[in-house]
Amino acid sequence: MAQKTVSSSKKPIPHGLSADDCVAMYRAMVLTRAYDDRGFKLQRQGRIGFYAGSFGEEATQIGTAYAGDEADWYFTSYRQPGIALFRGLPLQTMMDNLFCNSRDVVKGRQMPVHYTGRQQHFLSVSSVIGTQIIQGVGCAMGIKIKGDRGVVFTYLGDGATSANDFHSGMNFAGVTKAPVIFVLVNNQYAISTPLSKQTAVEVLADKAKAYGFLGIQVDGNDVLAVYAAAMDAKRRAEAGEGPTLLELKTYRAGPHSSSDDPSRYRTEEQTQHWLERDPLTVLKNHMISFGIWDDTYETCFVEEANAMLGDAVKQAEAVGEPSWDTLFTDVYTYKSQTLADQEQDIMAHEQGLDLKNEGEFPL
Repeated sequence: MAQKTVSSSKKPIPHGLSADDCVAMYRAMVLTRAYDDRGFKLQRQGRIGFYAGSFGEEATQIGTAYAGDEADWYFTSYRQPGIALFRGLPLQTMMDNLFCNSRDVVKGRQMPVHYTGRQQHFLSVSSVIGTQIIQGVGCAMGIKIKGDRGVVFTYLGDGATSANDFHSGMNFAGVTKAPVIFVLVNNQYAISTPLSKQTAVEVLADKAKAYGFLGIQVDGNDVLAVYAAAMDAKRRAEAGEGPTLLELKTYRAGPHSSSDDPSRYRTEEQTQHWLERDPLTVLKNHMISFGIWDDTYETCFVEEANAMLGDAVKQAEAVGEPSWDTLFTDVYTYKSQTLADQEQDIMAHEQGLDLKNEGEFPL
């Protein structure tokens, strides 16, 4: 029988949310963490080549994703799997990307954790720092010019505030009052570079002042605070009041990626200090105070997530690699003669033929 844990002084649920909303947020955060855990394990087992996790940053993802809807657009980095999952990108599609198999949307051309989903308005992830900033602003400017509904959520890390695209994107957004929300996930480190060596500004949200719009610093480990701030930013964007810079102060509790060893540049004490405010624990404590916590959530949602992940891994691993001819698809709208010549030459090579072409390989 389910066990309810209730605070002695029950508090109201804020921000117009319901008990079901809180449960849905917690469930999504559990799935995001389980997905990260599985991704790292798959890489360590040699079954996929790379993984970049978001352990400790779940509230930044689910809080903002919960504020969005089907009309909104998402330009993320490689550290927001929870956004893709929550906004409807199928788990199997994401797992196929990790394995770079023949069902992978990008046909193995991207690294793992570089997702994309046309129907979900989830734009292709790039490893290049900051490129999504100007892309997101361009999309938001297009929405405004066309008079379409929706806003753009553009995600970046603290390290990206040093990129040229940050200045360009922020400046254009401020001038045009583009309906874009810059979600600055300040997780304290850009790989091994601490925030203190990244910028002299103490509050990254203050950078918005230079571009003429609002910047707000939010507790990035509190999903309810993130959601409230994201909803306010979305309301302003939809009302034509322009962009908002949301600095979500959090901590990357895991390594930068499967290629990183964080023990070389930060202490275990620092990590433990931040883990005392684990986003899942913060939301759990909120739910206890609201009188809506069920003790079965911790185990049931983890078991549910692991079962889903196990099935997705099994299916992804059973699918073969993309065939060589996918090199020539999704390159141009119409296949050029040069591309067709290259395809014919490789096809002949695969069949063991010698065409004895005159001249060089077509470029």
